[in-house]
Amino acid sequence: MSLSASVTPARSLRGRLRVPGDKSIAHRYALFAALAEGRSELAHFAPGADCRSTLMCLRELGVEIEDGPDGTIHVLGRGFGQLRSPRGPLDAGNSGTTMRLLAGILAGHPFPATLVGDASLSRRPMRRVMAPLERMGARLEAVDGHPPLTIHGTRLHAIAHEPETPSAQVKSAVLLAGLHADGMTTVREPAATRDHTERAITAFGGRVSVVGTTVSVSGGQRLHGRRLTVPGDFSSAAFWMAAAAALPGSRVEIEDVGLNPTRTAMVDVLRRYGARVTVDVAATEAGEPRGRVVVEHDRAGAVVIDAMDVPALIDELPAIAALAAHGGSVDVRGAGELRVKESDRIGALVAGFRALGLDADERPDGFIVGRRRGDAAPAGGVANARGDHRMAMAFAIAALAAQRPSVIEGADAVDISYPGFFDTLARLVFAADGLGAP
Repeated sequence: MSLSASVTPARSLRGRLRVPGDKSIAHRYALFAALAEGRSELAHFAPGADCRSTLMCLRELGVEIEDGPDGTIHVLGRGFGQLRSPRGPLDAGNSGTTMRLLAGILAGHPFPATLVGDASLSRRPMRRVMAPLERMGARLEAVDGHPPLTIHGTRLHAIAHEPETPSAQVKSAVLLAGLHADGMTTVREPAATRDHTERAITAFGGRVSVVGTTVSVSGGQRLHGRRLTVPGDFSSAAFWMAAAAALPGSRVEIEDVGLNPTRTAMVDVLRRYGARVTVDVAATEAGEPRGRVVVEHDRAGAVVIDAMDVPALIDELPAIAALAAHGGSVDVRGAGELRVKESDRIGALVAGFRALGLDADERPDGFIVGRRRGDAAPAGGVANARGDHRMAMAFAIAALAAQRPSVIEGADAVDISYPGFFDTLARLVFAADGLGAP
């Protein structure tokens, strides 16, 4: 049974925090550690359910993984092509990243494997990853293009793939398959997407070519175990950044957060909205820059996001939408991809915001949420997260602007990426009220 959370209106947020390890990077480090030769130590590993699904699947494939102290995991790699045939279906839970990236790896192994997921994942489309893997020689089966997804792996051959829709998950699946293939595999995207896979290949001792939006890898490479620390998750930090930008008197400092330039487009969005944002890169490890972000409220304005902006903001759009609850407006177009995430994020956002008392309308490929100058604060209400972690967090940030306490149904969905989110929210409000240290 899902759990609910009550969110009390807040005047401001203040505090310093560190967010959980980056979910996208943690998935990839675990997968490459499993394919590497030797032992890897991965510190500050993402604690959410999605990354735990990846670890569970790898264990079923014969990879030795030990949990260490303070969120560190130890992985004994098996090398390319050496995963073990699983005894049963591999459960990816709610994680589309687990399913799509593992499909790329399993396509190059000589045994059948079936990937399953929860009800939400079972509705997500897989044809965009199936098609290139089949071109490489694997045989894949699905139910009308949806999970369960069965991969009959084989010896693969390289391809040049040009997806119509930019997707880091599809790109990564093809590159992972390409590392198991004969020849040079190339992916040319119509727009740049997050490049954690490319950086991770290099971090584990592999070679990758990147020219513009074209990425190439050769098969037959050997990777080596590494000691790495996962930076804080920028997409999780985005909700605190939005809250600080929106609430007068707010100041939130986020430490040791990932600052990969393919992930930080929201910084510019917040500045356009009217916030003061300071970004300091403190270090770069394994090609991934990290550092500190400070966000302070200044004023509330309008934000317009079009199709060219969307690939770099796809996971931050729910946080950006929550800005409109506090003043100004958010207008998003060209984001039809949101329809096939953990929920229909366009429909879920609009329904949830309306339930909280906001003006919101959906389009086939986006939404508009607004609060005109002089409008009363939203009344508050009951918003349903529909099993989606980002919906739960977006509604919580929006509810801070309400006239009365609001309820987020299915609030426990935050455990997918950010266990402890509501505890951190309470601490930041507590500090802003002058009852605790900032």
